[in-house]
Amino acid sequence: MVLTGRPILGDMPIIPKKPLRPRPPAAATISKSYLESFVSYVAGECHLAENSVAAYRRDTKRFFQWLEARPVTALSIRDLADYVAWLHEQKLNPTSIARHIASLKVFFRYLQLEGVLVESPAELLGSQKLWERVPKVLTTAQVTRMFEMPRSGDHCWRRDRALLELLYATGCRASELSNLKLNDLHLNEGFCICRGKGDKQRMVPLGAKAAAAVTTYLEKERGSLASQVASPPEWVLLSYRGRRLRRERIWELLKRYALRAGAPPEIGPHTMRHSFATHMLAGGADLRQVQEMLGHASIATTQIYTHVDPARLKAVHAKFHPRG
Repeated sequence: MVLTGRPILGDMPIIPKKPLRPRPPAAATISKSYLESFVSYVAGECHLAENSVAAYRRDTKRFFQWLEARPVTALSIRDLADYVAWLHEQKLNPTSIARHIASLKVFFRYLQLEGVLVESPAELLGSQKLWERVPKVLTTAQVTRMFEMPRSGDHCWRRDRALLELLYATGCRASELSNLKLNDLHLNEGFCICRGKGDKQRMVPLGAKAAAAVTTYLEKERGSLASQVASPPEWVLLSYRGRRLRRERIWELLKRYALRAGAPPEIGPHTMRHSFATHMLAGGADLRQVQEMLGHASIATTQIYTHVDPARLKAVHAKFHPRG
């Protein structure tokens, strides 16, 4: 007899369950792994300085903040243009936006090297024009007044005078001055060795006044600061605890003395660097020489200072224009 209707459950073949496939990692996890491996790449294989690596990390983290959960491999040039627009909305200055774009291009090239991407849409992004932001420059009178602001009643005032003199005499970045070592100083010969981006070394002359301020600090103040630590510190500028004077502290000190001197409140260590370059060119220094002292890889970066000083522009016009 043939049974009709619903089949008996016990007669049905048992189909083995398929093993569950592991869920793919979330986009946020992938992004984090990309970020960490990229930072390791620029630090280990590109041999960049600590501050440059930190800048790449900050810029790329901001990119992933904008990216959120979207896969980085699916982005188009239109998406990246939206990212640049978002950077503008964050009220970043043109120089910062230019650096973010440069960091993004390096990151996408890294993804190409790793085989994650075949082509980089980031290469189609136009860089921000640095000329849009003319650097602020102090007059020589303002600089001289700032040198007088550290007074005997201030803690470590000799160190602070040496700090200000070194910033203006060398055109060093705050990070370069923070890492300046005693072995880098050659006061009798009138120069020091600065270590810039990528640990590139350059020789920068030291004027007599700057050398005198540094000598006074070394002889009358640094010894007591160095005694705060067990082993002799190698850096020139020390904190009151005998440690390396951090670049953030250099910013704070410069702001303090700028306020006393009545200088514009927005100035920082780079203002001293800009002033150094502008005053050198205004005094007749060759652009290539200033480029070498500043440690610029491209002379195009140094050329911005030729646009800053109106007196220099008028002198060039008067000298070379047929009807000047």
